[in-house]
Amino acid sequence: MNKIARVQRTDKNDFHFYTQHYHHHFKKFRFKKIKFLEIGVGGYDNEIIGGHSLRMWKVYFPFAKIFSIDIFDKSKLQEKRIKIFKGSQVDQEFLKKVTNEIGELDLIVDDGSHINNHVIETFEFLFPRLKVGGYYVIEDTQTSYWQDYGGTSEDFSRAGTIYKYFKDKIDCLNAEEFIIKDYKKSYFDKYIVSMHFYHNMIFIEKGINNEKSNKVRNNQFF
Repeated sequence: MNKIARVQRTDKNDFHFYTQHYHHHFKKFRFKKIKFLEIGVGGYDNEIIGGHSLRMWKVYFPFAKIFSIDIFDKSKLQEKRIKIFKGSQVDQEFLKKVTNEIGELDLIVDDGSHINNHVIETFEFLFPRLKVGGYYVIEDTQTSYWQDYGGTSEDFSRAGTIYKYFKDKIDCLNAEEFIIKDYKKSYFDKYIVSMHFYHNMIFIEKGINNEKSNKVRNNQFF
């Protein structure tokens, strides 16, 4: 993937060092017929600049259908197996139309606005549209610490930041262990099976989270 990233001139390798983690988690999907969605095309409002990572994904996944969304019109960057929709990542009606057209997704990468509440809202809408066995990835999570993006470097426990939100989701992995009478599992309790935190990125794996506790049943000791 590093070689492909260099050829396609995406910054996910030498600038961000993301490709090593992508290859580790995504290599099992490489030669499968998957549906891949990346939020953000790049190039801002220039209609012919951007799409470098989309072309990287197209080469890395030779049998995949690659989709993307961007707030600017990037239709001129479309290619065979690459389709781009124009709209906002926090416009739920737009996202609903896109996912209804595409169907369930195997892999989702959020490289969009990086605004904290946008990242959280988009995850809450799109994670249920991800297939069991897939991954949801968020890039450039350092904005969790940047005030201009809705983050903070003063209070790491402040609600509404990317890392506060996803650190709390670690508890979903262990919902079987809660000692809470009549506890009702959330969607994320049921379907988050692993989380991987790297420098400036998070991988969330979707699966059936039904591994039993050795001490607790129905959120009470037995």
